[in-house]
Amino acid sequence: MAEKTLRATLKKSPIGARPEIRATVESLGFRRMNQTRELPDNPAVRGMLTRVNFLVAVEGEPYVRPQRSRYKIWRARSAKKHQRGR
Repeated sequence: MAEKTLRATLKKSPIGARPEIRATVESLGFRRMNQTRELPDNPAVRGMLTRVNFLVAVEGEPYVRPQRSRYKIWRARSAKKHQRGR
């Protein structure tokens, strides 16, 4: 009996993402943008794909590109920079 597989494609770069997100993308085996991988269809892989669904498109499921970068590492603004205009 043939094992079921999922075809997933990395659509968006994980650069600047939180370390957990980058590690998940790497553990799925993605190395570059628009790379397509055949992954086994099991609960562990499905859970990982759910965690990074804003970066990865799965064949047969609609991919919606995020409007805001919700996965980026937010950094505090420099107080020095914003006091210049005063």
